[in-house]
Amino acid sequence: MTDEHHRHLALLEAFAAAWNAHDLPALMRCVTDDCLFRASSGPLPCGVEYRGRREIEQGFPMIWTLFPDASWSGVRHFVSGERGASEWTFRGTRPDGTRVEVLGCDLFDFRDGRIAVKNTFRKEKALTRST
Repeated sequence: MTDEHHRHLALLEAFAAAWNAHDLPALMRCVTDDCLFRASSGPLPCGVEYRGRREIEQGFPMIWTLFPDASWSGVRHFVSGERGASEWTFRGTRPDGTRVEVLGCDLFDFRDGRIAVKNTFRKEKALTRST
């Protein structure tokens, strides 16, 4: 493995730790000034898009508002050149007490030692109604 490969893995580890710590300044140190964040849901097929530091600083913390106890576990990272991926299990409780658990992944593009694109995908349990 190259030094760049190790740096990208370390970046993804720091990024994941910052999410679990609910540490916005640490997250922002990991991304480029013009970073593109595509959230896992929203009105567009690609979710909601946040572009640049100002929008991302508003977009990233929304998950902690929706799920004050948000956590990501079982995190695994993969890197190939200037691309990377992280797999994880997200768990959180909504303010109304609803517990959520989803499997997901992020796809990343790297530039200049930081994350230039974060594209999130997740699998969620289908809701069923009892009859």
